[in-house]
Amino acid sequence: MQPKSLTYHDQPWHKDCFLCTGCKQQLSGQRFTSRDDFAYCLNCFCNLYAKKCASCTSPISGTHTHMHTHDRHWHEECFHCFQCKRSLVDKPFSTKDEQMLCTECYSNEYSSKCHECKKTIMPGLGGSKYISFEERQWHNDCFNCKKCSVSLVGRGFLTERDDILCPECGKDI
Repeated sequence: MQPKSLTYHDQPWHKDCFLCTGCKQQLSGQRFTSRDDFAYCLNCFCNLYAKKCASCTSPISGTHTHMHTHDRHWHEECFHCFQCKRSLVDKPFSTKDEQMLCTECYSNEYSSKCHECKKTIMPGLGGSKYISFEERQWHNDCFNCKKCSVSLVGRGFLTERDDILCPECGKDI
């Protein structure tokens, strides 16, 4: 009795000889794909050629929704903030040392803090307006005379140690 044969790329194959190039399992009757004229089961093909998730390192198959940025790829479920682990899908994010961070974690960690209230100053589009002086920053609403609390935005001011004073309150220093 002759073994059953099949044809692949116009070449006849014995059913028992038509094997995955990677794991050597029979491909007859299974779904498979090829690359450079070599046949692979789907599992071997994914392990060898699919993009790898930057977070979990597992292959990203065609059935997964995935995210990518800067030549790195993630499964959608792995695309999250490095610190708080919240999803970054459809959300703005920043990177620091190749780690993905939500804007909140990034700003808490790396943005300037107001010298008066100690809260984060969010510069840039849609961010806070702020005053910067001698490596210190203040929200506009916090840039007030230490003695009389008058706003110093757009006005002259004096400094006494770490305090800022209006010209009237600072005239005696």
